[in-house]
Amino acid sequence: MLFPGEHDELKAFITQSKLTPRMLLNTHCHLDHVFGNKFVAETYGLTLHLHEKEKMLLDYAPTSGLMYNMPFDNYAGDYHFLKEADVVKLGNDELAVIEAPGHSPGHICFYCAKQHFIISGDVLFNRSIGRTDLPGGNHQTLLKNIREKLFVLPEETVVYSGHGPETTIGEEKKYNPFLN
Repeated sequence: MLFPGEHDELKAFITQSKLTPRMLLNTHCHLDHVFGNKFVAETYGLTLHLHEKEKMLLDYAPTSGLMYNMPFDNYAGDYHFLKEADVVKLGNDELAVIEAPGHSPGHICFYCAKQHFIISGDVLFNRSIGRTDLPGGNHQTLLKNIREKLFVLPEETVVYSGHGPETTIGEEKKYNPFLN
């Protein structure tokens, strides 16, 4: 295992919080977002859910990891492909799938209207946006998707990104320097 301390920490958090993992969801498959897929899938008996256009990035991730001297065992199970307007059901909650490529070719976000939040992955950050210089990235596509798919959500929608502190759609519409 590449990160046994992190595996132990995750298992302890899940146990102490009395949580039961139900799904393994990837917003996208850049290296820093897939390291734990195999561990989570095997530990909790889960199938990976992702956009079909991300599979190529997932398949390449171990090679990419070697380039950074970060070898790891990749997820090797079945896949469930998600697309725009799919709904992921978790108990009484629903996450609407929003396709928002630009950071990566098949990047998706998960929006929960009932609880007023979106998991934006690496599309939208607190006062920033995802990088577009990696393979499959496109700056104009990313900006278009943020404006047309995320900025149409209610302003009080909390944004949980793949990195950094939370924010809201309203705050980003007002203060994000990449979108003003």
